[in-house]
Amino acid sequence: MPDLTLAELPAVKLLEAFARHETTPVEVVDACLERIKRFNPVINAIAALDAEGARAQAVEATRRWQSGTPKGPLDGLPIGVKDLQDTKGLLTTHGSARARANVPDQDLPMVARLREAGAIILAKTNVPELGAGGNSRNPVWGATCNPFDPNLIAGGSSGGSAAALALDLLPLCTGSDTGGSLRLPAALCGIVGFRPSVDVIAHPTRPLGWSGISVLGPMARTMDDLLLMLGVCQSYNPDDPLSAPADPDRFARLAQVEPRDLRVGVSEDFGGAPVDPVIRETFRARVDALRPHVKECRAVDLDLGDMDRTFDILRAESFVAAFGAALRETPDEFGPNIAANVALGLSMSLADRAWAHLEQTRILRKFNAVMSDIDVIVLPTSPVSPFPWTQSHATRIDGQSMDTYYRWLALTYRGSLTGGPSITLPSGLDSHGMPFGLQILGAVREDEKLLASARAFETLFGQSVETARPRLDLKKLNPPTVDPRSIVTHPPIMGDVTRQDPSSMQTAV
Repeated sequence: MPDLTLAELPAVKLLEAFARHETTPVEVVDACLERIKRFNPVINAIAALDAEGARAQAVEATRRWQSGTPKGPLDGLPIGVKDLQDTKGLLTTHGSARARANVPDQDLPMVARLREAGAIILAKTNVPELGAGGNSRNPVWGATCNPFDPNLIAGGSSGGSAAALALDLLPLCTGSDTGGSLRLPAALCGIVGFRPSVDVIAHPTRPLGWSGISVLGPMARTMDDLLLMLGVCQSYNPDDPLSAPADPDRFARLAQVEPRDLRVGVSEDFGGAPVDPVIRETFRARVDALRPHVKECRAVDLDLGDMDRTFDILRAESFVAAFGAALRETPDEFGPNIAANVALGLSMSLADRAWAHLEQTRILRKFNAVMSDIDVIVLPTSPVSPFPWTQSHATRIDGQSMDTYYRWLALTYRGSLTGGPSITLPSGLDSHGMPFGLQILGAVREDEKLLASARAFETLFGQSVETARPRLDLKKLNPPTVDPRSIVTHPPIMGDVTRQDPSSMQTAV
């Protein structure tokens, strides 16, 4: 198989090829490294890279497959890990100047599960500084560009993972999500990103253990690949009080769902969030394509309460917990987004926090009422088409000014408040020729139902070029006008590295 064909193969197909001895993990790792060498200079999705270690692991995985004794369900698959997530022995900078030489002593528990399943950690993927914002640029690695137009954003904070998957640099990548950090870049780059219910993937290193606003999740190019990865990532850990024991095969035995059996709710703007007319037009076209094939398709009211203020308070609370003490000690080591969010949190009172938790509870109960007679809700993921990565965030949408750098993420962060699952499914291009992501919401703890519905929609949309996952024309992949590394002010220290206390490097996403 030619290298590029290997790099483009879905993860499930690669594993099948390993089992049939049609290719080897060594060949796949080499194919990914060649692809990274060729294309990453254009989009800057990859942070630290472990080529030597990955090749050595691939040799061992190849021997296991040849002897018929694979280590686990991901044996020999190279993957990317978001640079907010600790990887033992591999530089993990969090996109922060204060961690540009940080090499963790242990893996994040989810990463450890992936290793135990045989995955090869080939690369770290780029993020905004400490995960703050929807544009993956930082002073250590620079900016990540959108593969469909490298002058535009890839999204954030899992932008490096999304861009790497879209350009077939890696078959699987990890993500995480507070206000859309996983779903937004998946939508803007034309891949699949899943935010599970808070109980699905244990996150025992989360600073606020009883707050479920931040979760970990898989990112992939297809639903089958995503389900493969999710089956490994799902877990229970007593140090994460929100995680729960579950059947380890729950995502391997999804019920077969037909679109004609689904009752679909529709919302263009999640209760009045500003959405660009181009996105509304594209979304309506996707709903029109869906409507003839489902049992029911009707508008639903998602004006569930004061979702923006609730998110502001819960998010600010997490920033104070994660960065408040360190910011006081070394303020010069943090960018303006981190400082602004901590300042916002410090300005709030116990009464503000109590109100936010009460309002989040009311939002959940109203959402449950909406979901009582439908199966899923569809809506846009991003309110705008990708804009230049040199711009930190969308400042104005459909005539409305954004009052903070993350307000343009309302279509995703409002959904985070329910604690339920949501997924972004690639569905063609918008009228600007950029990927469009259809967001699908499910009821709380009904992850299997949502995933089965998304897989049915993927099959349906795949029957038409207008609605199928968009593919890149590599002949049109030209370097961006501005070098994405030109903004680096504190380059990574790859030589004499230091090991930091993980508790001092908690990240918000």
